[in-house]
Amino acid sequence: MSDSEPSTVSRWPNVPACYGWLSLDRRGCWRLQGEPVVHAGLIDFLNRYYTADDGGNWFVQNGPQRVFVQLEYTPLVLRLEVDGRLTAHTGASAGAAIGAFIDDEGNVLVHTAAGIGLLDDRELAAFVDACRRADGAPAGEAAVLDVMAGGAGVFWMGLPVQAVARRNVPARFGFRAAPAP
Repeated sequence: MSDSEPSTVSRWPNVPACYGWLSLDRRGCWRLQGEPVVHAGLIDFLNRYYTADDGGNWFVQNGPQRVFVQLEYTPLVLRLEVDGRLTAHTGASAGAAIGAFIDDEGNVLVHTAAGIGLLDDRELAAFVDACRRADGAPAGEAAVLDVMAGGAGVFWMGLPVQAVARRNVPARFGFRAAPAP
């Protein structure tokens, strides 16, 4: 092939990564420069191309460009389906729960096959209702809240509910809430 012939190999243009434009709120809603994203097609696109790099930075791959996501808390926001399954804010299955936590602010986090996720606050009543003591009796709200202070003996889906400090969540679960260049 001569220098004047076009290459048959396409190359992505070299474009800079984008920071500070896209965020994910506590209920799993996308925000673009602080404004809620409401266009269904754009939401679908963001959900479909949302992923993480090896450094724990979450981003949306937009062609050759990575648009890094500022996380209000965790990279996933989880919802409980009526059949007990967990789904991520993207609509994808979160897979099996492998850990349950309550932080020092009363937030419930679930570690799943897909990663760590904040349980949508609209699901908290169902979470508490599903919590049990070791003998199988309902744990109740007071026992669940006692976990925040170091209490034990509360189980959700067979998993012990453990206390975790919110400030330790990103390091413990390997993500960066505020990616930066």
